[in-house]
Amino acid sequence: MPPTISTINPSQGPTTGGTTVTLTGTGMTGATAVRFGSTDATSFTVNSATQITAVSPPRAAGAAAVTVLHPTGNSNSVTFTYVVAQVPVVTVVAPSSGPASGGTSVTLTGTGFTGATAVTFAGIPAMSFTVNSASQITAVTPAGNAGAAVVTVTTPGGVSAPDAFFFYAAPPVLNTAVPAQGPSAGGLVVTLTGINLLNAGAVRFGATDAASFAVVSTTQITATSPPGTGSSPITVITPGGTSNPVAFSYVATPTLTALVPSSGPTSAGTVVTLTGTNLASALAVAFGGTAVSFTVASGTQITATAPAGPAGPVTVTITTAGGVSPGLTYNRVVEPGI
Repeated sequence: MPPTISTINPSQGPTTGGTTVTLTGTGMTGATAVRFGSTDATSFTVNSATQITAVSPPRAAGAAAVTVLHPTGNSNSVTFTYVVAQVPVVTVVAPSSGPASGGTSVTLTGTGFTGATAVTFAGIPAMSFTVNSASQITAVTPAGNAGAAVVTVTTPGGVSAPDAFFFYAAPPVLNTAVPAQGPSAGGLVVTLTGINLLNAGAVRFGATDAASFAVVSTTQITATSPPGTGSSPITVITPGGTSNPVAFSYVATPTLTALVPSSGPTSAGTVVTLTGTNLASALAVAFGGTAVSFTVASGTQITATAPAGPAGPVTVTITTAGGVSPGLTYNRVVEPGI
């Protein structure tokens, strides 16, 4: 009994031939040839009694009747349409940049992608690619050198012009974060220095995105810290990848619980012991807004020298990386005359 063909897939290909088609049907065991019109397939394989794969031969544009030849007779025919192969054109590469290590999934948009046999980035084959349609391909970038890489698509119609580019970005590197401590409430502007910082898409304090950031140059970013606690290393994310972390830690707001002594003369020189919490990162001690010299004895104690001033109360505060403490009152009194 002659074989029958129920489907052919794909049902069209270029006039240059070379399209692998799958014929499904019945009675295909023992087939002696597959013909496209009057021309034998370049090659064919009988996979089973219900399936043959065949490679289309070159042929003029138009419809060709595909048949299977068999000792019991020829099959019915199905139509395969030859089309003039179109030179592919790549118009958009998205995203247009990624790390030099490769592995970025990009979508190529253009025309003439049917039957694509290769996608290259600066001459290096894509790690993988899928032809989604005649106008779209998804490809995974190979590793490459930092800079612009020409993207090309090869089809039976030829190779696309070198007009589309993918930009390999060098990985970002961070050197410093200044200051490296800030209040747990956030809001501190931190200056980050390093290299390859252009086109940063995110700055993170630990796992939390910065409240805001600005790329100043390829070597500098300013970022505003979000609220947080404890150690929160900072990283920068660019098309080139994620940077190394640099240290940043959150400091709790300082408190003041006692001043000893809590009063003194209007003249300068009284050494006052300030007791409280979270004092280790003290940056300033002020009596009534006047900064004074001080020594950090521990996280709970500071000694400071009271400045001269008029008689009466003044507010004493401590400023640390965690902010400004609530104030305590220090009283200046007039010394009795003789």
